[in-house]
Amino acid sequence: MQVQLAGEARRPGRESEDFAAASPEALVLLDGSSSPTGLESGCRHGTPWYVRRLGVHLLARLTDRADRSIAECLADAIVETAALHGGRCDLAHPNTPAAMVVAARRHGTALEYLVLGDSLLVLEFKDGPPRVIGDNQRFPGGEGLRRQVWSTVPGSAERAALHLEYALAVRAARNNGGGPWIAAASPKAAQHAETGFVGLDRLHAVAALTDGASRYTERFGLGSWGDALRLLAESGPGELIAQVRAVERTDADCERWPRGKAHDDASALYALL
Repeated sequence: MQVQLAGEARRPGRESEDFAAASPEALVLLDGSSSPTGLESGCRHGTPWYVRRLGVHLLARLTDRADRSIAECLADAIVETAALHGGRCDLAHPNTPAAMVVAARRHGTALEYLVLGDSLLVLEFKDGPPRVIGDNQRFPGGEGLRRQVWSTVPGSAERAALHLEYALAVRAARNNGGGPWIAAASPKAAQHAETGFVGLDRLHAVAALTDGASRYTERFGLGSWGDALRLLAESGPGELIAQVRAVERTDADCERWPRGKAHDDASALYALL
C-alpha cells in the first residue's frame, strides 16, 4: 500500500484525540470519544493516551497475526491496552477512555476490514461506485436529545448542560447491550464491529476518515464520495481537511449546518493498493 495521511486537532494548542498509522500491509484510524469538561472518567491517563496505545497495539496485531481474524486482533489490542492502565484506573467506569476504530489489512488476495463506530472506511473500486462502510453504532434512544444540543447556541450554558445530559445517556447505554458498542476496556466490543473481505483485484484504493473529516461529504455536502476520493488522490488528505475547516469557519455558530461542535478533530488516510 502507498499511504498518505493527515490529521488536525479541532483547535490550536489542543491535543488531538484521533490517531492514524499504517504499514505497507495495514492501516488503523481511531477517533477518541470526547468527554465533556469536568466529567470524571476513572482513568488518570486520558483519551489521547488511550487511542495512541490502542492504535499501536492494533497495528502490530494486524501485521504479525495473520492467524487471527481482524476482530480478534482488535479484541487482543483492547486487552493489551487495558493491561497498561494499571491498578489505579477504574476500567469499569462508564466514561473510561474509548474510541471508534477503522482498520484494514492485506490478507492473501483480499483486503480484510473492520469498522466500529461512526468513523468511515471508503472502498474505491476499479469499476463501479465507492462503497462506504461505518457509522454502524448509532444510538436512536439519544437522537432527540442530540438534536436539542444542536439547536442551542455554541458556547452557551444551555448547550453545555444538554451536551452533558446526552453524554451521560450515551455512556450509560454503551457496551452493555442497550446502546452503541465502542472500543474501551472490554474485548467484547470487537464482536460488534462490521467486518469483511474484498478481493484486492477489485480495488483501486481505500480511504479512512474520522467523523471530523467525513464532514466533507456527510455534513457539508462539498462533493460526493467520488469527489472526495479524487481530492484525496490528487491533493492529499491535508487538502480535504483544509476544505472542511474553511467551511466550518463560515458557520462558527453551527446554524447552517447543525452539529455538536463547530470544529472537531479531523483525520484522513488514503491508501493506494
